[in-house]
Amino acid sequence: MPARVLLFYITAHSGHARASHAVEQAIRRLDGGAAVRTVDAFQSFNPLLSQVVDRIYMLVIRRAPEVWEYLYDNPDVVQHGQGIRRWLHRHDAPKLRRVLEEFRPTVIACTQAFPCGVVAAYKRATGLRTPLYAVLTDFIPHQFWLQEGVDAYFVGSEAAQQRLAEGGVPADRIRCTGIPIDPVFADPQDGAARRLALGLDPQQPTVLLMGGGQGLGPIEQVARALDALPQPLQLVILTGLNTALRNRLTAVLPQFRRRVVVLGHVPFVHELMSFATLIVTKPGGLTAAEALAKQLPIIIVDPIPGQEVKNTEFLLGRQAAVRAQRWETVPRLVADLLDHPDRLASLRRAAGALGRPRSALDIAHVLLQHQ
Repeated sequence: MPARVLLFYITAHSGHARASHAVEQAIRRLDGGAAVRTVDAFQSFNPLLSQVVDRIYMLVIRRAPEVWEYLYDNPDVVQHGQGIRRWLHRHDAPKLRRVLEEFRPTVIACTQAFPCGVVAAYKRATGLRTPLYAVLTDFIPHQFWLQEGVDAYFVGSEAAQQRLAEGGVPADRIRCTGIPIDPVFADPQDGAARRLALGLDPQQPTVLLMGGGQGLGPIEQVARALDALPQPLQLVILTGLNTALRNRLTAVLPQFRRRVVVLGHVPFVHELMSFATLIVTKPGGLTAAEALAKQLPIIIVDPIPGQEVKNTEFLLGRQAAVRAQRWETVPRLVADLLDHPDRLASLRRAAGALGRPRSALDIAHVLLQHQ
């Protein structure tokens, strides 16, 4: 019987969603006969609560990041939130049961801790024997991933392996596959055709400027500051879903001295990363993993407290990135790397050592064994 893979994430256009869809694409590449369903668990189980939580999260991240820093992976918060989590797990159990009865999965994988907890609690309560895999989308896990009922973990780094082992997870249940990214990142390509289509000069360095799927951070300020550098360079700016930012940048393009390309949410980031010289970005797990897969030097700016600060610490510790403490220092870091190709090459080698372009394919291969 072909495998039937159920993938849970939360929040459309998030890194968790991208990771789930990456695994889905990998499964379809490896086995066209397998059945795959990808579900936004929060939207499916708690649609009203999903909207409230998403809005509160974005509000906190934008206006009071110190609050999120306090809440993230805080043992006291974990302890005091157990009652709420148990209530949510019980509340969501009937909806989860309907999904399971309808799709009849042979294996379940979750790219976010909330649905992983719901499924793990359901397994404990009902004796469900369907294997459950946790798929981590940051380089360092938080405590909410530690759930009795999870059969195995896919993690993005040896550091994550160690953290889970310290939390009591047996070593044979942890697989270091890398954070799952779209299988196209494993395909050979140089991005030359895309560069030509965008009107970029192959002889000039290209700086890729991103702010995650939501287009967060001081993107416009950094772009203007980079435009003032004396070094020759060209800019490709991705604004994600931030339409206001894209419109604002597009309107002021005539003010830039050099070639600047402004794009929104695009499906060809892998091509852009193939020819970019370096990337200036927030260190979301998926974006960082994609850059590493393309051996792309990273300048980190404005990380979100919590998960992105942990990612920053990981990347800096492996010398695969440099961090701008303030956005005003980004131009100096860019100029320094462009003026010192040896430093750029060192970052590229470190990124390549960490890159896992086949991560989603390796995860899919394991999931497909459950038939």
